[in-house]
Amino acid sequence: MAKIIGGLTTSHIPAVGNAMASKLEQDPYWKRFFDGYEPVKQWLDEVKPDLAIIVYNDHGLNFFLDKVPTFALGCADSYQNADEGWGIPASADVPGDAQFSWHLAESLIRQEFDMTTCQEMLVDHGFMVPMNLFWRQHEHWPLKAIPLAVNTVQHPLTSAARCYKLGKALRKAVESYPEDMKVVVIGTGGLSHQLQGERAGIIDVDFDLKCIDKIINDPQWMAELSNDYIMEKAGTEGIEVIMWMVMRGALADKVDVLHKHYHAPISNTGAGVLLLTDAQS
Repeated sequence: MAKIIGGLTTSHIPAVGNAMASKLEQDPYWKRFFDGYEPVKQWLDEVKPDLAIIVYNDHGLNFFLDKVPTFALGCADSYQNADEGWGIPASADVPGDAQFSWHLAESLIRQEFDMTTCQEMLVDHGFMVPMNLFWRQHEHWPLKAIPLAVNTVQHPLTSAARCYKLGKALRKAVESYPEDMKVVVIGTGGLSHQLQGERAGIIDVDFDLKCIDKIINDPQWMAELSNDYIMEKAGTEGIEVIMWMVMRGALADKVDVLHKHYHAPISNTGAGVLLLTDAQS
């Protein structure tokens, strides 16, 4: 059967996409940020997952403010990268797995998560920055990927608790797939940042670090936070951290931390990386 072999998190800052395109990884401003990904890249190259489910928020390529589903799942065999305005050079199309996507959709709907299913889906920096952070060293994408879009833009938004439950349902969906497949779930976005208004530029390092610790060790604490509180502490765009909870719900109650890293500021954002697996003891 299919199995989730690990959970990853990463920020998906568009400036990171341009930095990678310009090969600035060794630039003094960027070096510590990019160095934080090397252990995760090494682990991925060792375990060789077959597929990544990437939890991200669409930035206007598929859904604009007039129509935004709470949860949308890509159900295609290929996903085209397009630029929604940041000027990031397009990456190669990412292979999908429509058969597996439809299995996930059917299972999630049976578990009372009414997914919007997308047989065509463009993917923006929210999806492609993580793909490149983890796999740009390969000439061709070494795995398939499925986009799972969560609305963190147009209110009313879903909650950390609902995302956590979605992760648990996602695990059941993956493990009910009869074919052998190694899957990683990637929660993206965050951490604290705000792009507009009087608090533009806010970064709360203490809150970011607390969220990282609680997501690892006490996800129920995170699940009980209101969206208003998260945005008060982490900024309006900091609400993206709820997408990390989909990843956490897809893992066991107890996890092993293979790697964690935090860096701030990077493009006015607190940026975090996690690599978790189900606890072995």
